[in-house]
Amino acid sequence: MTALDLADPVAVVGTGTMGQGIAQVALVAGHPVRLYDAVPGRARDAAQAIGARLDRLVEKDRLTGAERDAARARLRPAENLAELADSHLVVEAVLERLDVKQQLLRELEEIVTDDCLLATNTSSLSVTAIGGALRSPGRLVGLHFFNPAPLLPLVEVVSGFASDVTSATRAYETARAWGKTPVACADTPGFIVNRIARPFYAEAFAVYEAQAADPATIDAVLRESGGFKMGAFELTDLIGQDVNESVTRSVWEAFFQDVRFTPSLAQRRLVESGRHGRKTGRGWYAYGDDAERPEPHTAEKAQPPAYVVAEGGLGPAAELLPLIREAGIQVREDEEDHGTRLVLPSGGQLALADGQTSVEFRDVVYFDLALDYRKATRIALSASQDTQPGTLAEAIGLFQALGKDVSVIGDVPGLIVARTVARIIDLAHDAVTKGVATEEDIDTAMRLGVNYPLGPFEWSRKLGKGWAYDVLEELHLRDPSGRYAPSLALYRHAYASEKREGTP
Repeated sequence: MTALDLADPVAVVGTGTMGQGIAQVALVAGHPVRLYDAVPGRARDAAQAIGARLDRLVEKDRLTGAERDAARARLRPAENLAELADSHLVVEAVLERLDVKQQLLRELEEIVTDDCLLATNTSSLSVTAIGGALRSPGRLVGLHFFNPAPLLPLVEVVSGFASDVTSATRAYETARAWGKTPVACADTPGFIVNRIARPFYAEAFAVYEAQAADPATIDAVLRESGGFKMGAFELTDLIGQDVNESVTRSVWEAFFQDVRFTPSLAQRRLVESGRHGRKTGRGWYAYGDDAERPEPHTAEKAQPPAYVVAEGGLGPAAELLPLIREAGIQVREDEEDHGTRLVLPSGGQLALADGQTSVEFRDVVYFDLALDYRKATRIALSASQDTQPGTLAEAIGLFQALGKDVSVIGDVPGLIVARTVARIIDLAHDAVTKGVATEEDIDTAMRLGVNYPLGPFEWSRKLGKGWAYDVLEELHLRDPSGRYAPSLALYRHAYASEKREGTP
């Protein structure tokens, strides 16, 4: 099944920000576009707003004047649903309520032709449930654009339980013809992005609730060590705390209150207080002309050690060894040891975050995972009250000698980046095993939809197939609620192809 022909009219119902964005995408691609809104006058206002945005595209040399004029001529506001009868695709972007969407699509089904494709832009409702109200649910698919639709490339093409393969394929190819990057997804709570992204927010909030670090420090570590474009606190302020918390809650409820998706009490308090982020002038941070952004906690200058003893290859942190040598610090390697730690001159140890805590051992400092230790500009360390001051000072001095700012946080298992990445990897493997999407589409969705530096499977290959499972096993031992219990899918991945002796 091929994409819609450019001569085929496309209709968009609902003229809010998302509806206007989708209409603009179809219009610029070359389709005749009909706009409808139940509130009189809104469709006409939306058409004018789209026209103004087309003018700005001409000013930025992204459209020619002739292309703009042709696009304007193809755009027409509709006074009633009956004017959409000749549409080959209708995308609804109305209020996020199941009954509203069902009623609208039932009405449309009686107006358009039998071969017209119907699409919902829902971000949180079940496509299957929406289609359940239709006479022909096979023609309904989800087309989940990301805001702002004209700028962001990702579109999740969601197949409900009754969606025809031909309908999903046509929607997929049409999105691609519009210059978007579509990914195919089964109908599941949160689809791909809003399902797999939950730990990015949840783990940051958990570290904050444990009083291990403040929002500015957690955000700085996620950016400067994890390679994420924004930290969880600043990103939810941008999205809107009410919106982000609502999505988390809807996913949690749709999974029958699965503990892996439990909302944050701290975020709930923020929402209840009216601090919804940038749009209200205050969220986790204050906004406005006189607002001062808090600085992350950064350790004072410390003396680096003269040498370290590397016991084992440091696993995912192996690239630290050449960096240490380049800094003029001697590295003595104990090739007979198979551990993953550095022994400092004080006798204390420095180990990569693995889900354990410093208080469980004598004189151990944990350091956090980094996307790229050479490029990272900040590293988080954790120590307990039993860690010797000299050991912590040597650990701080070591990373400072590598050109990194150091943030010492509370003794929480998995620190910040490690626990976050491990959980994202786990949810991604679980989604593939349950038929939600392919590995490739999940990686694409997370890179393009939420701007992750790597897709979950790219992270998994970089870190080693057993790394995420081992970290989550340790976290689960310390929090047996089930939040960190590794999925069966991740267990199978971690132990695939391992040779074992004996029989079951």
